[in-house]
Amino acid sequence: MSSQGFELPFARSHTCGELDAERAGETVRLMGWVARVRDLGGVRFIDLRDRYGSVQLVVDPSDSSLDAISGGLRMEDVVAVEGAVRPRPAEMARDDKPTGAIEVSVGRIVVLNRSEVPPFTISDEVKASEDLRLRYRYLDLRRRPMRENIELRHRVILAIRNFLDRRGFVEIETPMLVRCTPEGARDYLVPSRLHPGSFYALPQSPQLYKQILMVAGFDRYFQLARCMRDEDLRADRQPEHTQIDMEMSFVEERDVFELVECLMQEIFRVGRGLEIAAPFPVLSYREAITRYGTDKPDARFGMELVTLDEMVRGAEFRVFKEALARGQTVRGLVVAGAAALSRRELESLENEAKTMGAGGLVHLKRDGARLAGGVAKFLGEAVETRLIEGCAIGDGDLLLAVVGDHAKASAILGRLRIDLGRARARAALDAFAFLWVNEFPLYERDETTGGYAPSHHLFSMPYGEDIDYLESDPLRVRARLYDLVCNGVELASGSIRIHNRLLQERVMAVAGITREDAERRFGFLLRALEYGAPPHGGIAPGVDRIAMVLCGAESIREVIAFPKTQKATSLMDEAPSPVDPAQLEELRIRLEPPSPGRG
Repeated sequence: MSSQGFELPFARSHTCGELDAERAGETVRLMGWVARVRDLGGVRFIDLRDRYGSVQLVVDPSDSSLDAISGGLRMEDVVAVEGAVRPRPAEMARDDKPTGAIEVSVGRIVVLNRSEVPPFTISDEVKASEDLRLRYRYLDLRRRPMRENIELRHRVILAIRNFLDRRGFVEIETPMLVRCTPEGARDYLVPSRLHPGSFYALPQSPQLYKQILMVAGFDRYFQLARCMRDEDLRADRQPEHTQIDMEMSFVEERDVFELVECLMQEIFRVGRGLEIAAPFPVLSYREAITRYGTDKPDARFGMELVTLDEMVRGAEFRVFKEALARGQTVRGLVVAGAAALSRRELESLENEAKTMGAGGLVHLKRDGARLAGGVAKFLGEAVETRLIEGCAIGDGDLLLAVVGDHAKASAILGRLRIDLGRARARAALDAFAFLWVNEFPLYERDETTGGYAPSHHLFSMPYGEDIDYLESDPLRVRARLYDLVCNGVELASGSIRIHNRLLQERVMAVAGITREDAERRFGFLLRALEYGAPPHGGIAPGVDRIAMVLCGAESIREVIAFPKTQKATSLMDEAPSPVDPAQLEELRIRLEPPSPGRG
């Protein structure tokens, strides 16, 4: 039969990936996509693919009907076939695929649907641009690596639900249309037709609702929560993402750590068949910045930062002398075996440092017993000896140094450390290095207003010994905040929450939120805290980032079925898009042209 089928000609008996030598002699009925057609010596071979795998079909061209149908097939045509499973000739058997020992001798083919010529080849290695892949996402998702990423994500989510259920958690859905309560990023707003001039917001997270569920006595809540944030995007960030939202009553930080460590062990066991050692190391925020230059350390390789102040004191090098005299610091990074870097490579490192705000980048190479480099002659023998011994600089190693305030110099070297470490320590990159970072500052300076803004959010409990500094020295106050980091990626963030209204209002007041504003924006939470709110805390691991790390992907777009671009657009369905003027009129919304200079 040659005509295109608008109804299934028969029921599918097997999937393409499940056939093996034990089924030799069986008649099977398969359905899938044509992956490849080859004419070889009077025999036509067709690779048929479905979600479960692929199998080789063999068509005898002596059957004129089969020859006519199979000869007209193109890549990605959808077909149904019936035929007999038989062993492949020994010299043609393949060990690299599950169905490599057999083939199907076709007795019947029905074309279910024709395909246009695809804009790129559906193969494991794709040469198409990411924009093209996103525009034709339904084709991109047919590729085995993408399918495996999505299936891995499914297994992870199933493991999460089963694990949390065993731990006594209740899955509760929270609203998607919520009151606008800014939590750090811009809200996506939804106009209300029934209440003209009023808007819902899409939730940035279920933060307030999960705290209210603790007040309600549910004790252990979780949700695979969809979160929407109108923020600038990057490789590990999307305008909408999924997080494992968890909250628990009557817990301390260590209780949250133990739960999440066990959850990560379960996820990596299910997702990758790996056993992850726990407990994870814990670094304070200050320690992470000092040792790694970032609050998201990649601990798969060493190369920890070093403070050089006392080692270089007394050197005649003007940059060092003036920095120390100003109360600044000199921070260093030793890169093993990097003395052989070329002048061009060193200039590239210096340019990168300068783009991050460094005045320059000092580099010293150890050559034998001495240090060499542009500034070595200004150090003096005593300083050289202190640097070599204090930093453990081996022969052939490179020392990089930056001067400035502690945070900025550390951040600059931290960025260089990541680039150099990942390029030079490739053997270590197959590992998974988990750690916790805690004791974050509760506030940071708001550069726009000169006041104080929450480093994470307003609902984190300050350390008890720091509460007295809330009004007098806010930047000194540490929050009971914690992040889970793996391989330099923040996988989760959480905190022990404030469960007392008066303390919550004090924390908000430091951030410039008056009691009236607090009541207007967060009144429903504040009122709930007055009715026997238990001590509680939680955390929200990101499903997308966990899947990205598990898959070894460079971007979370590789583990999301329908992601947005870095400009927050969906190329496949062309969202966002203009809407019908009648809809705007019904919502009583009038659009104005953008002001000059604002796009």
